[in-house]
Amino acid sequence: MKKNNEKRSSFSGKLGFVLSAAGASVGLGNIWRFPYLAAKYGGGIFLLIYIVLALTFGYTMIVAETSIGRMTKKSPVGAFKSFSNSKFVSLGGWINAIIPILIVPYYSVIGGWVIKYLVEYIIGDSKLLAGDDYFTGFISGGFSAEICFIVFTFITLAIIYAGVRSGIERVSKFMMPILVVLSLIIMIYSITRPGAMAGVKYFLVPNVKNFSWMTVVAAMGQMFYSLSIAMGILITFGSYMKKDLSIESSTKNVEIFDTAIAIMAGLMIIPAVFAFSGGDPDALKAGPSLMFITIPKMFESMGLSTAVGILFFTLVLFAALTSSIALTESAVSTFEDEFGWGRKKSTIILGGIMIVLGSLSSFGYGPLGSIKIIGMQFLDFFDFLTNSVMMPIAAFATCILVSKIIGLKKIEEEVLHGEGTFRRKKIFNFMIKYLCPLFAAIILLSSIANAFGWITI
Repeated sequence: MKKNNEKRSSFSGKLGFVLSAAGASVGLGNIWRFPYLAAKYGGGIFLLIYIVLALTFGYTMIVAETSIGRMTKKSPVGAFKSFSNSKFVSLGGWINAIIPILIVPYYSVIGGWVIKYLVEYIIGDSKLLAGDDYFTGFISGGFSAEICFIVFTFITLAIIYAGVRSGIERVSKFMMPILVVLSLIIMIYSITRPGAMAGVKYFLVPNVKNFSWMTVVAAMGQMFYSLSIAMGILITFGSYMKKDLSIESSTKNVEIFDTAIAIMAGLMIIPAVFAFSGGDPDALKAGPSLMFITIPKMFESMGLSTAVGILFFTLVLFAALTSSIALTESAVSTFEDEFGWGRKKSTIILGGIMIVLGSLSSFGYGPLGSIKIIGMQFLDFFDFLTNSVMMPIAAFATCILVSKIIGLKKIEEEVLHGEGTFRRKKIFNFMIKYLCPLFAAIILLSSIANAFGWITI
């Protein structure tokens, strides 16, 4: 085992880890999910609750998962097994490991949709994209959506094949600064539209009247999407982290980066949709269709649709790629560690899994549209299974592992490597023992209840 650890790849330094972890966090969940949830659940009050949760719940889970990874120098399965041979612990590790294997195929399908829209904007078909039936026609057609999905998949696999430093770290260092610049440009464009300031006020100014219990539940659920919690990613990336780097400082930087991008995404979309809709918040509640139906219509109505569309979907593509890279790396790392496969073999086998499962999701809106699982199309089912069921269970398992098996003292010792103090130790200890398991249970139960129509989220 020692020999394996010595050969393990690593990030070159703090910047490599932070940008890679931030890249994993900043994805489609930030760009389109965060704005519509914020609009649906109270604007400013949702944002306030989200920030509080990011600094407590999010911080705790990032520190815990990163510490587990660095302590063991292993991917999720091996990391969990390092502390106990019990079936419960082993199951927790496998759930963390399987999640990215199931997520990245359907995530790549959506990434393919983004590629399609970017290409169409580049060739000047903005009016076509703004049509009422374009998106539905595209995803139900089958062949075109499948080709775009395969292109996105191969881009992701090529980067993973290159390795940690040459692939993941290098691409993240390139993409993340560009992503920030593009976000700023689109945000400035959005908030300067006539009527947009009403949207800015709605998003940034907390209004207690808009608060409900579901605001808290939705914000907690968003944490998993936004910070890549309970996906095995941070355990894997932690295993590539050098001992002399500060976990707490790195976590703080990831928190800031991710939250800043989420806020910018809100300011990109909410004010612009407010201006487009005449101040109607309901226009933002379209969910996934917001990015592919509402936003192209909005760009077309504002003028400069081609230029803004290219900028926006380039941004979304970079965000999608950084997250898909992280998901894929976590899965490849598991194959390498648990089955002893090389990176080439692991990447090829995962590529095969991605094509098979992703094709089900891709064709699920077209040729396979008649096949449904508990009333859901393939993509929706995989999304529900991973995000609503498996991830809360994975988070719960991680909390139990840290608080009951590893012990808070050992986590503290790991955090203190490269850092003289553990500044938020009290917050961490309280959250990991009590609130994080409770939050995970609430998310699990509310998501299942919502899926079966018992409550509405």
